[in-house]
Amino acid sequence: MELILKQDVENLGYKDDIVEVRPGYGRNFLIPSGVAVQATPGAKKMLAENIKQRKHKEAKEIEEAQKVAAQLNDQKMKITTKVGKGNKLFGSINNANLADELSKMGHHIDRKYIQIQGGTVKATGPYQAKIRLHREVVVDFDFEVVGEA
Repeated sequence: MELILKQDVENLGYKDDIVEVRPGYGRNFLIPSGVAVQATPGAKKMLAENIKQRKHKEAKEIEEAQKVAAQLNDQKMKITTKVGKGNKLFGSINNANLADELSKMGHHIDRKYIQIQGGTVKATGPYQAKIRLHREVVVDFDFEVVGEA
């Protein structure tokens, strides 16, 4: 079953992509939840026209995302937290904590666009996260978790 996505769907595609899915998944989940519409010939023509109109605007968005990516590559982040024996954290550091720290630095990035490699952080040390600023701009961001003095 061919569908046009109305918004980004993890592990499937981005907004305005034409994707092929199993009929049950499309009919029972994607279409009723408003995430996708059926890819009829008329819908494909409308999509092509919308993409033409948005092309110039998207070029500016990519340029801005690349500027933010360059700023993020220049910055170093240290997250301080309480630590127990063996450098284990009390609790954990996840993408929401990283988004909060980035907003303190002046970069307001939604937590769903941040993926920490290995999931949550439960020990001190250096780590890396992938931050998706645009569908074409993904940044590998290095940060370090240190214990409170």
